[in-house]
Amino acid sequence: MTFTETLLTSWDIILSFFTIAILYASVGFGGGSSYLAILALASLEYIEIRATSLICNIVVVSNSFFLYYKAGYYNFKKVLPLVLTSIPLAFIGGYLRIEEKFFFILLSTTLLIAGILMLLRKKEINKINRNQHTSLKSLGFGGFIGFISGMVGIGGGIFLAPLLHLTNWDTSKKIAATASLFILVNSIAGLSGQLTNPDFSINTTLTIILGCTVFLGGQIGTRIGIKLINPNILKKATALLILYIAIKIILKHL
Repeated sequence: MTFTETLLTSWDIILSFFTIAILYASVGFGGGSSYLAILALASLEYIEIRATSLICNIVVVSNSFFLYYKAGYYNFKKVLPLVLTSIPLAFIGGYLRIEEKFFFILLSTTLLIAGILMLLRKKEINKINRNQHTSLKSLGFGGFIGFISGMVGIGGGIFLAPLLHLTNWDTSKKIAATASLFILVNSIAGLSGQLTNPDFSINTTLTIILGCTVFLGGQIGTRIGIKLINPNILKKATALLILYIAIKIILKHL
């Protein structure tokens, strides 16, 4: 299919990706969970879905990481334990070959959990719990989330951020910045694992178009997130969207 034909036949997917990139980037996410859901509902080959989602993730959070780093929101001493175990396990998860039905069961389950966690997350914290997260806990959290994320085809920030909020890990802005870095390294690791899988497949034309689309959306969303005082409304709207899409996938594939 040519570039023009892809634009005409997939305009609804492109518009959805642009909107998702704005929403997710505003809270430090890449949008992988909703990219997966949109592509699944569009009936694309499930083997192609994970790679396309991760590439779009990388595009969005690369920009987010740069802007958050420039704004001084990173404490790498706290962040490093979260990503040390997540990277190799995201690679392994991405490499694993999973059956189509199991993929959609895993996808819908993770979306439901992510949506619920986002709804449960607390508002901006007044006191940071500095003793809640030891390095050992962070290694465990990062590794588990990284493995599941690699299997499904997301960066894992949508699981990590609510967990950090619920345990008063740091301020909302610093958690969003940490989620961006976490998503970036895990998306790269997960995609690398998929590339080594002999069954790897991707729709190149559509992926390029979607990559450019989410880059623009991510630019807008990250700037909104850094300047916005209270992004809770966007978080709640995104959580409800995730839950809605998860239910749609369950009804379609189970």
